[in-house]
Amino acid sequence: MKEQKMNDFKLKLLLSILSGILFSFIFIILAFAVPAKEKKQMIIKKPQGRLEQISHALKNR
Repeated sequence: MKEQKMNDFKLKLLLSILSGILFSFIFIILAFAVPAKEKKQMIIKKPQGRLEQISHALKNR
């Protein structure tokens, strides 16, 4: 009976390690397979008026 419990424990340990490795590989493959969303370039218009120029200069210090 004691030998059976030890084999069950080793089997559960082995299966949990293998399942952890399998899930980590799945997530690694998904990280490479699914492309990240590309950020769109923001178009910054040139400030036209005097107040816009001052505001733009203060924001971009």
